[in-house]
Amino acid sequence: MTTRYPKLVAFDLDYTLWDLWIDTHVSGPLHRHKNTLNEILDRHNSPISFYRDVPHILHRLREAEVIIAAASRTSAPKLARQALSLLLVPPKHGDKEASPLKAAQFFDQEEIYPGSKITHFKRIHEKTGIPYSEMLFFDDEHRNKEVEQLGVTFCLVPDGVNHKVFEKGLSLWQSRNTVEVVVEDDTA
Repeated sequence: MTTRYPKLVAFDLDYTLWDLWIDTHVSGPLHRHKNTLNEILDRHNSPISFYRDVPHILHRLREAEVIIAAASRTSAPKLARQALSLLLVPPKHGDKEASPLKAAQFFDQEEIYPGSKITHFKRIHEKTGIPYSEMLFFDDEHRNKEVEQLGVTFCLVPDGVNHKVFEKGLSLWQSRNTVEVVVEDDTA
């Protein structure tokens, strides 16, 4: 059976993809030590990295040709974008030929600025033309469930994105977007 994906999957950043608030826990400028995978450092050499399963999930979505978006209401958008441009995502598991990619290369859409997630998703919709019903959003803050008013499927992330939470969100979206299969009768 083939897994059916939404056309677009969006992620909040803070406490969804990494375990900190970029605008309060991090002091810029950010830097990477050589070509260290999935870790960058702030001014005080405090590490910033994606949760363990995030790189695999990003590869999985890219392979399925799903549009990936970042939707963050941070008051430090420049720092968040810098983190995405510096973080190196390891190659897909088992692909010894591939080089690491910058995390930013996985994100087709970035709505990173203070304000309502409704605004973020309206802009994503305007830019992509993708119906809200074809969007799945992972976020650690329950208040951002407001995007469901638009028709976006919302999945609360209690402890960061991992495989279990990702599958839960995918199942939730699939249950709301069932596909009817019509079988034609050849006997007529």
